[in-house]
Amino acid sequence: MDRSRKMALVSSVSLLITLAVPALLLAGDAGSVEANAEKFKILTLIPPIVAIALAFVTRNVVLSLFAGIFSGTFMLSLEGGVVAAFQDGFIQLNHEVLNSLADPWNAGIVLQCLAIGGLIALVSKMGGAKAIAEALAKKATGATSAQMYAWFMGLLIFFDDYANSLTVGPIMRPVTDRMKISREKLAFIIDATAAPIAGIALISTWVAYEIGLIKDGYAGLGLDTNAYGIFVGTIPFRFYNILILIFIVATAVMLREFGPMLTAERRARTTGKVLADGAKPMVAAESTGLEPDEGVTLRVWNAIIPIMTLILGAFVGFYFNGRGAILGGEDAALVQLLTDTPATFTAIREAFGASDASIVLFEAALFAGIVAMVLGVSQKIFSIETAVDTWVQGVKSLVITGLILLLAWSLSSVIKQLGTATYLVSVLSDSIPPFSLPAIIFILGSLISFATGTSYGTMGILMPLAIPLAYAINPESGYMLMNIGAVLTGAIFGDHCSPISDTTILSSMGAACDHIDHTRTQLAYAVVVALVTVVFGYIPAGLGVPVIIILPVAIAALIAILFFFGKPVEES
Repeated sequence: MDRSRKMALVSSVSLLITLAVPALLLAGDAGSVEANAEKFKILTLIPPIVAIALAFVTRNVVLSLFAGIFSGTFMLSLEGGVVAAFQDGFIQLNHEVLNSLADPWNAGIVLQCLAIGGLIALVSKMGGAKAIAEALAKKATGATSAQMYAWFMGLLIFFDDYANSLTVGPIMRPVTDRMKISREKLAFIIDATAAPIAGIALISTWVAYEIGLIKDGYAGLGLDTNAYGIFVGTIPFRFYNILILIFIVATAVMLREFGPMLTAERRARTTGKVLADGAKPMVAAESTGLEPDEGVTLRVWNAIIPIMTLILGAFVGFYFNGRGAILGGEDAALVQLLTDTPATFTAIREAFGASDASIVLFEAALFAGIVAMVLGVSQKIFSIETAVDTWVQGVKSLVITGLILLLAWSLSSVIKQLGTATYLVSVLSDSIPPFSLPAIIFILGSLISFATGTSYGTMGILMPLAIPLAYAINPESGYMLMNIGAVLTGAIFGDHCSPISDTTILSSMGAACDHIDHTRTQLAYAVVVALVTVVFGYIPAGLGVPVIIILPVAIAALIAILFFFGKPVEES
């Protein structure tokens, strides 16, 4: 073991002991979330801090997540004493992972990942991905156009962030590699066009959840309102989502970077190394030998047909799955809507909202894989046996991603039981000046989602608090919209740059990038955009400045920062 690895191990163990020892003094029954938040107080931050810190120190995501989960289950098991807590904590850790896999939504996401892995393997084996790469390479005459194509593809797959992360990377990776764009920058583009666009799309797998939270928040005030209308009204106030999408374009057009991303991009341009020395890209060895056999005719349609099958299959599946759920439910108004006018925008929106997105995407990916097999066999590119073997090979390449997702969900569950978010809310939500409430909500949502790695969980925690608080301060419609938007956007920002977030992990996998390198390079950009969001977005909005003025000024500020603090990427 070399000196650096020894130092990393010693630092990791020391950090874990330093953080965990104070918790040994808090032995007692593990009660409710509120009771745990009151009992452990600041120590509820131990699991996310352990996971995040060890991820940067050891560069091993699995080990870091495991340590974070165990530190939490250890604290929750202290009622039996310190020695027993080691055994009980380990047993509870196993239960957390099993419960994460047993959850139908989580199981659907894991199956979706595996099925998309099989689909991408088949597309690669048929030469479809290579054909698209070569076609785009002819149009992508430089780094700017290559990044813009990746950005545009990210916008096209707006309906789901998971599908976005898993689809854009494998298709665009050969193009960006050829143009000497670092994998870190590709992972950033993928990540920044996943949740940010899915969160504000008029129809997506996010909409139902967000609308449900809004509706419940207003119902708690005794108000019956058009939740979808309020959701649409928050879109202009979703400053981070809008600004991060524009920031990608600005960096691509200006070819200026700063921070760790500048180092990564200059390395790629001057040396051709799209990965840093010693990087551990999140792609298994099984997925690296899926090039088409010699003599196979490269056809773009061998990629377009399976991928479009995935996208169209998802849309059709969202509608019919949701329609079945509504017709089998007890909401008479929705049943009437789907029966009388099944093809209207409102009916489609409601059906999408009621669908089980994880299962639909798995089914769509599985069907797209079958279509890809038929294409390959019919063109005599491979036999049916080879097609199945190739699909399995692609599935195997994403097993590690499934494991990491299970650990990330388990950590989120433990953090929820400890009351980490409840503690943060209680500390940061005391006396609040009215104009600062949107900015504070955004910052609070960012902290919770960064620490927990989940935007959905953060939205669910904050929305029931933010709506009544904002209504008590100022029930005016515009004020309510900006505060609701701050909840939804803050949750996305923290989740976007958290190393324990599932979308961050999937973006690293899609780009075949070292996960820690992706997190480190992306963090500087996400924080800068978040600062602009607060200073030029939510604070002026809280003071009554119209959005039509705020957005252009915020965009100008972002471009100015990139111009004055960014540096040109040196071409070789």
